[in-house]
Amino acid sequence: MKVKNKEIQNERVNQLHHQHTLSHHHHMRIRWQEFFTSDNITPAKNATLAERSVIVGHIGMMLLSYGTGAWRVRSAMNTIARCLDMTCSTDIGLVSIEYTCVDADGKSYTQALSLPSTGVNTNKLDRMENFVNQFKKDDGNWTIGQIHNRLEEISTMKSQYEPWQVGLAAGLACGGFIFLLGGGIFEVICAFLGAACGNYVRRKMADRHLTILANITVSVAIACLVYVASFYLIRLFYPVSLHHLDGYIGAMLFVIPGFPFITSGLDISKLDMRSGLERMAYAIMIIVVATAVGWVMALLLNLHPQNFENLGLTPVVLTLLRLLASFCGVFGFSIMFNSKISMATIAGISGAIANTLRLSLVDWSNVPPAVAAFIGAFVAGMLASIIRRKIGFPRIAITVPSIVIMVPGLYMYRAMFNLGLTSLNAGALWMVQALMIVICLPLGLIAARILMDKDWRHAG
Repeated sequence: MKVKNKEIQNERVNQLHHQHTLSHHHHMRIRWQEFFTSDNITPAKNATLAERSVIVGHIGMMLLSYGTGAWRVRSAMNTIARCLDMTCSTDIGLVSIEYTCVDADGKSYTQALSLPSTGVNTNKLDRMENFVNQFKKDDGNWTIGQIHNRLEEISTMKSQYEPWQVGLAAGLACGGFIFLLGGGIFEVICAFLGAACGNYVRRKMADRHLTILANITVSVAIACLVYVASFYLIRLFYPVSLHHLDGYIGAMLFVIPGFPFITSGLDISKLDMRSGLERMAYAIMIIVVATAVGWVMALLLNLHPQNFENLGLTPVVLTLLRLLASFCGVFGFSIMFNSKISMATIAGISGAIANTLRLSLVDWSNVPPAVAAFIGAFVAGMLASIIRRKIGFPRIAITVPSIVIMVPGLYMYRAMFNLGLTSLNAGALWMVQALMIVICLPLGLIAARILMDKDWRHAG
């Protein structure tokens, strides 16, 4: 009897210790298995309403945590609910879901769930989409244990890349980015080193779950410092013009919030206003903080953004180099989003075609930059739809890296720089130019999606 009481006492101490540990965090981890009283061999369709509803919510939260938009999360939750003989109604934000499941008897179960933060993981997103498609194909005839095991396997997958690899990917992306903006070899080298160091630190801070604002502030500051240090190191051995310092903007472009920015436009177009506006506010917050830190670093280091010197390349050579730089940029961003090498390569080829077309239209025709951005995004969206049909990769994992390379980070930065110096006319001009392109990019994707996706085309 004493032994039994001792065991109970120890169990209570363990529970209190666990609660005390959790109380140090604002968001407690959801222990999904504790919702279930049925054993693992019970068919999911025979589980209780609460258990079936929790499965739907768990899948929705996993998809949301991997960066996909509200429409895709809702579609997946509806698919699972239908297979489990329920109707699901859900309200989705950037990091939260409130949903209600109703069974055939009219009984309902409601839950409100939230994530501690948002992020992007295209490899897990691909696995989750395959999971939902397989579940639908099997008409939901899986046991609770099978579902738990599959979801646990996906959620515990480690990142495919080490921090140094993600750093190199950011360097590759920003090196390509700065060339596309007009930078030469010295700007590319310094931007590569700055972005690589900045994103390495960013990943290490993210692994320690540090807040997003501290993450962005420190990583952008380090990227700018490393760019300038690299430039002066090169200058010790080679007489480089100080004009090449202007490329420091390229070193900080790895923080561009591609996924929330693009998915905000897609969600708003599907009237998912809550998710769309929350994602837009999140993207704007990151852009404002990053450009403000860049402006402060420019003041501290006495940097002044100016137009790049003409590289003097022939149209053919410039086009070939743009194809290569666009591929490197999109491939690098894909790796940063944890895409598989094959997925990143496909995205790189798609993005290289779409972005080189956009730049060629701007340079060698009378097409305004905003219209060229729409055409580039439209082509990227069409290619992603074709790739999805042929290979099966998630459409968003192909389109977002392709579009990120088109985001006018330089315009946004120059707008902030001039506004910070109270040059309101110049600041407003850069801001309007950036805004026009930013509006047209999601519109191009939406137009392609309407043409190529019959589910997206209909409001029901």
